[in-house]
Amino acid sequence: MSGETENPGEIRPGGRTARTRDAVCRSTLQVLAELGYAELTVERVAERSGVHKSTIYRRWGGIDGLVVDALAFAVDDDWEPDLSGNVEANLMEFARMALASFADPVYGPTHTAVVAAAFQSDRAVDAVHRFFADRFGRTSMIITRAIENGELPQNTDPEAVIRALMAPIYFRLFISRQSVTDVDLEQAVQAALAAALAGVFENQERR
Repeated sequence: MSGETENPGEIRPGGRTARTRDAVCRSTLQVLAELGYAELTVERVAERSGVHKSTIYRRWGGIDGLVVDALAFAVDDDWEPDLSGNVEANLMEFARMALASFADPVYGPTHTAVVAAAFQSDRAVDAVHRFFADRFGRTSMIITRAIENGELPQNTDPEAVIRALMAPIYFRLFISRQSVTDVDLEQAVQAALAAALAGVFENQERR
């Protein structure tokens, strides 16, 4: 391997470069899902993506670079939460969607593998942080709308409410390895909203 490693985020989008990144990132996520981080190799990604391993080394540097850019690729979409109902209904719909994404036979293993990768790579940790910051940031629109509508206190921290909602769900999925039922989702939503209404998630900067 020779030369300086490029920052994947600085690669000019469009055309052949965009197709190469798409193939490599998708292949990285697929290998992660099927085999896990320990079995993720440049050679496997090269074989599956059809991109020569020398190109992968030059642009991504190695496994950690692949994981970081694959996570950035995974959040590069225009998803936004549904804001058509009240705050309870919108949070419940989001919780169901999040759970479904982990249960999905295609995307579920990828999400699980990405979380597992964060325990084995410092760069993956940072990428996972950015991944969840992006998703929680978008989902916070539900809480922002609820504040505007008078459903929650004006000084509520939106992201704190979303973290409280998802924490028990992630605990069951990744720690206790238990199933998550609709009752569990309802309890998580109700607990997060009750805490918000009680002022637990007050953000002094929002006063």
